[in-house]
Amino acid sequence: MKLETITLYPLRMPLVSHFETSFGRIYERECVLVKIESEGLTGWGECAADRDPGYSYETTGTVMHVLKDFVLPLLIGQDVADAGDFQRRVSHIRGHHLAKAGVEMALWDLLGKQQGKSLRQLLGGQKEKVEVGVSIGLQDTTADLVSLVERYVKEGYQRVKLKIKPGRDVSEATAVRRAFPHLKLQVDANSAYTLETAAALQPLDDLDLLLIEQPLYEDDIWDHRLLQRQMRTPLCLDESITSPRHARYAIEMEACRIINIKPGRVGGLSQALEIHQMCQAIHMPVWCGGMLETNIGRASNLAIASLPGFTLPGDISASARYYRQDVTHETFTLNPDSTINVPTGWGLGVTVDEEKVKDFAFGEVVVRCS
Repeated sequence: MKLETITLYPLRMPLVSHFETSFGRIYERECVLVKIESEGLTGWGECAADRDPGYSYETTGTVMHVLKDFVLPLLIGQDVADAGDFQRRVSHIRGHHLAKAGVEMALWDLLGKQQGKSLRQLLGGQKEKVEVGVSIGLQDTTADLVSLVERYVKEGYQRVKLKIKPGRDVSEATAVRRAFPHLKLQVDANSAYTLETAAALQPLDDLDLLLIEQPLYEDDIWDHRLLQRQMRTPLCLDESITSPRHARYAIEMEACRIINIKPGRVGGLSQALEIHQMCQAIHMPVWCGGMLETNIGRASNLAIASLPGFTLPGDISASARYYRQDVTHETFTLNPDSTINVPTGWGLGVTVDEEKVKDFAFGEVVVRCS
């Protein structure tokens, strides 16, 4: 595929309601969309970096800089065969996985359109619909939290994830568990604890949780190993797994019993595939986390989550969960069995509303083959 024009759109989109984690509270989300034009076809990708360096050191600003000045010059006018070829071309650029993943997603979209196949088919996915859950940020009061969980349960979500941080953990999770004794429930700390302060999480072992996600430092594997030995509830690593290599470290050290696979965090769908295969070989459960993506990223997440090793519900909520208006003509809705259908159209299986993209964009960078 000769890449003829690549356009970057930094977006700023208002959320339906605020979303709060241990990093802080946000009312709108930023991301960067990547549009690649090649041989009469157009592929779209999404870089899930946000405005602030909370979850990751990458931001919309760093994504725009790294893509424009380092990544795109390696691609424009070039014949890029596939994701593996792309990864080889950018392998000397250290880190910046969210930036790379957005470009790789657009290449997968192009490849699917070129071959007349859906992304699910290209990846080897098997499921036509994916079990999903909803992620709930910190609320002003415990009563507000329980009320919000009740609302989502009534909407049909059968798995709920609660964001936690020190002082906002055991009591709130306990209140939700008492109100919903049979709900699939898990918590996510986003690296808010140290090995010492994580001792306060021990009572969570009595709540029959699916997992406790990333309690310790974002770059830690060793201390998670020590904490997992102290708890019955499975620990799940998210931020710590930035590559297949780090996934191997975590598995060999027994630092966790579950891995959250976010293609953006690990540098692309090709890297996510490698981690999935690694975990599947040892029967370690994996699931697909969410980063408040638009329907472009949501379509990609649904496709990767259709692989057989994704045995736990993903954070791939319906389109209306975060945005009143999205950037595709398609809308993803929740089925009665707490699933969402995987797109079947070529590539990502969504058609982008470019007028909406321009409505939300606060800039544009176009690179053309000279």
